Amino acid sequence: MKKVLFLLAGIVSVLVYNACTKEYLQNVNPVCFEQDVLPIFVSNCTQSGCHNSQSRAEGYVLDTYEHIVSKGINPGDYKSSTIYKAIVGLGAERMPQSPYSALTDEQISTIALWIDEGAEKTTCTVSACDTTNVTYTQSVRPIIVNYCTGCHSGSSPSGNISYSDYAGVKATATNGKLMGSITHAQGYSPMPQNANKLSACNIALIRTWVNQGAPNN
Repeated sequence: MKKVLFLLAGIVSVLVYNACTKEYLQNVNPVCFEQDVLPIFVSNCTQSGCHNSQSRAEGYVLDTYEHIVSKGINPGDYKSSTIYKAIVGLGAERMPQSPYSALTDEQISTIALWIDEGAEKTTCTVSACDTTNVTYTQSVRPIIVNYCTGCHSGSSPSGNISYSDYAGVKATATNGKLMGSITHAQGYSPMPQNANKLSACNIALIRTWVNQGAPNN
């Protein structure tokens, strides 16, 4: 019995060590706060009861640059930043907490690189919007992940709408709810919540994909 317990303790130690030492600085491109980082925080951290200006869970508000950098961010040192430690945590220590889904490796990498670069309030110039070769995988899915899956995923997705996979996105593309929400059309709940309207380019990309029949390409 003691051997079994010792073995289990060893396995847990290895898992914790791997989780805490995983290298997330894999993105070689500079990170833009407004386009790349803020949507991750707003979508995944500002739900009711969490880190919005009303709830202020644990004293953290993560809805604007000024609020985000005021606590838990050590510019230039992502590994010592409390917010970084939370998003790579395990079990009850992990943020976002269940039933919300954990951040993807790409999202964690984006936040880590932003902190490592100095956690600055950067806004990058957006190149011309190319809607000639729009696909779900390369064009639409990244927008959905950054702006929508924080609320619309996990075991209890907001509005009972899950964007964890293609099928969920396809369903709302077909019934008109996706375009109605992101364009803030009358009769639809404006999305994303707690955030600015999607950029004209992002809306154009999604509209093009929807008009093509919302293919899984």
